[in-house]
Amino acid sequence: MFMAMASAGLPAAHAQEPNEIVIRNFMFSPMSLTVKAGTTVTWKNMDGEPHTVVNDAGVFHSAALDQNDTYEFKFDKPGTYKVFCGIHPYMKATITVQ
Repeated sequence: MFMAMASAGLPAAHAQEPNEIVIRNFMFSPMSLTVKAGTTVTWKNMDGEPHTVVNDAGVFHSAALDQNDTYEFKFDKPGTYKVFCGIHPYMKATITVQ
């Protein structure tokens, strides 16, 4: 049962890596992600404009990411992490760590 639930996450046609958030069209995709504690999440900027990955509680903050740049953060503690782009604060996402 657990395996069926785990594989039901992303559509197979999606070229995205597991635990990767793509920044495209001034949006985080997916906008919410649930991972287990100890998981590293990678953000990849596909836009021609720079973006940052910022946690609203100050736990992490990337440098400006140019096109095709990535940022990684390992989530060790369970909780809900609100994320936004420091350059474009209307861009938001939520990471839930179990």
